[in-house]
Amino acid sequence: MGARYVGGRRQRGGAALRGGRGVPSGRPAGMGGSESSQGGRKVSFGLDEREQVRVLQGIRLTEDVVNRMKESQNKRDNQRSPHSSSGTAPFSTAAEGKPKSPTGIQPPTASNSGQKATVAEQELYRRYEQEQALVQEELLRLAKREREAAGETLSAALQRERNSANEERKRAAQLAVELQGREAELKRQEAFYKEQLARIERKNAEIYKLTSEQYQEAATKAEEWIKRRNTDPVCASLQSEILKCYQENQREVLKCSELAKEYQRCVSAAQKVIKASLLYLLALLTVLHSVFFWEMSLRSVVSFSQVGVLIGDKFSSGCTFAHSH
Repeated sequence: MGARYVGGRRQRGGAALRGGRGVPSGRPAGMGGSESSQGGRKVSFGLDEREQVRVLQGIRLTEDVVNRMKESQNKRDNQRSPHSSSGTAPFSTAAEGKPKSPTGIQPPTASNSGQKATVAEQELYRRYEQEQALVQEELLRLAKREREAAGETLSAALQRERNSANEERKRAAQLAVELQGREAELKRQEAFYKEQLARIERKNAEIYKLTSEQYQEAATKAEEWIKRRNTDPVCASLQSEILKCYQENQREVLKCSELAKEYQRCVSAAQKVIKASLLYLLALLTVLHSVFFWEMSLRSVVSFSQVGVLIGDKFSSGCTFAHSH
């Protein structure tokens, strides 16, 4: 048998047979476990591989029915004794020709003498078959219900998995489209920024070239203006008098000391004048240089500001696109 018994209980397909009684779990007490008018009978049953009920512990009868069955058995034994010498081949042949119950319990049969079973035995067997059929039907119904419930649960789980997989595929496709759009936008921004950088580099090169040319021109003009100034010797008259005095008074050079002091005062005054002139010239060159570079810087700032506004507009539009996505 394909059934499994654990501790006096048989379990198959989720249906348990409890307490050795013929009533499955959840079954009303009147089916398979009801009592007869003589005092009640109990049947223990199980399922085989063909899902048929097989009685395990027979039928429990009342004392009244047992006594009547004993009396009937004694009468049949007395009637069989005269024929024992001639053998029991006809009885065996008739017994083998009867179909057996799937549970191992045989229906009441007639003996060789033709005596029939009592009415109580026939009624008992008829009730047993009815209850067995009801139990069989109930067990099959419970097994079918459990299979249907398991199938519904599995179908619901599979449907949820399919829905989840479909949603994931749709989401992946949507993200792929968004990613492609973002990549295209980044490529456009990269091309724009490269173009703006190239323009800025060209502008810087032009400004540097123009600045160098103007600086060289200003330096040339300043050099020409410095060369045209008078370069006469300083204190030339005092210098000639001192030379003449030293030549005339070679042994008394102290006589020329006053001329030497006067010459020193003249040289100091001339140095102050020259130094002031040089400082003035240097200041003039510095002013010219500052004015020139301020003008160039202002032009550069204006040009860079225009380019920066364009780049800022593009950057803000890119940020707006990213925020919207």
